Amino acid sequence: MESRKYDFLIVGSGLYGATFARLASQRGKNCLVIEKRGHTGGNVHCDSIEGINIHSYGAHIFHTSSRKVWDFASQFVTFNRYTNSPLANYRGKLYNLPFNMNTFYAMWGVTTPAEARAKIQEQQSEGASAVPRNLEEQAVALVGRDIYRILVKEYTEKQWGRPCTELPPFIIRRLPVRFTFDNNYFNDLYQGIPIGGYNNLTDALLEGTEVITGTDFFADRRRWESIAPNIVFTGKIDEFFGYQYGRLEYRTVRFESETIGVQNYQGNAVVNFTGHEQPYTRIIEHKHFEPENSAYGKDVTVISREYPSEWTDGSEPFYPVNDARNTVLYQKYKALADAQKKVLFGGRLAEYKYYDMDDVMEKAMGDFEEFMKNGEKK
Repeated sequence: MESRKYDFLIVGSGLYGATFARLASQRGKNCLVIEKRGHTGGNVHCDSIEGINIHSYGAHIFHTSSRKVWDFASQFVTFNRYTNSPLANYRGKLYNLPFNMNTFYAMWGVTTPAEARAKIQEQQSEGASAVPRNLEEQAVALVGRDIYRILVKEYTEKQWGRPCTELPPFIIRRLPVRFTFDNNYFNDLYQGIPIGGYNNLTDALLEGTEVITGTDFFADRRRWESIAPNIVFTGKIDEFFGYQYGRLEYRTVRFESETIGVQNYQGNAVVNFTGHEQPYTRIIEHKHFEPENSAYGKDVTVISREYPSEWTDGSEPFYPVNDARNTVLYQKYKALADAQKKVLFGGRLAEYKYYDMDDVMEKAMGDFEEFMKNGEKK
């Protein structure tokens, strides 16, 4: 491979890296993308089982209020009209999410917004402290004790592997409460799933860019760093700096998928299981993301159960643990990253930040423009 053949080496082919590659290609820049996994697309990658597009790393619903991001993504794919309306199952009883009038009716039998507000306000004041000291107190202050107990507490403890009384309040600073019967989870102007799956989006973004999968940047770091004068790094920021300050912590998710010979298993794409009785947090039935797919009417479906756990070497890091200890540690690594003028750190792992898909694409767009204007990072 010829040295300095490329303008950019992009480490990682998720939405940040793929978006950056597309923008660079459009400006006549030559990019090489290397990807550790055996496929492109990062966590939005889909597999196909029985003609159904499987969200291999958990449910991904594209939603945004940014016309700029929506128009950019829509150049490459057509989005369907999927609307995210998850359900919560607590000990066999179903509740709508987000918390809305359907939820309040199922929980208390109230039928008007005034009755629902009064019920929540009554419970918010029960045992409330002036300044919430943990996630439990914060949640009760926001939505009252019944909603916390049934729809938040046990689900959150499964997700984070810790009692809510030991989790910091900022994890749940706000919970969406709507006094309408609208089951649409998101408030964004635009929402949908790429028809044919997310691979169509990432493949289109990477079209015309050289991509090598199954390649670990760190296995031959010196070689890869010599390939291009500029590096876009989307992997773990602490790994880039040799864990010199210690390791950042993550939560991970294990997916257990099952093919079932029925046309429709649970009637909804996403059902959360909020009690401790089930060790998994939710079940995804993938075919409901794309009802326009020809496989939708067939007597076969695929479900995936999600089991959260602590991250260990060899597992996929999903969710940053943004507690006080990790926040301080990340800031140390960020200071090192900021000093790297020719290395751009972007995305969920490189910025130790949970990103929605539209946000990560918009960040890549902004970072690219800034880099091109200055010839380096700000």
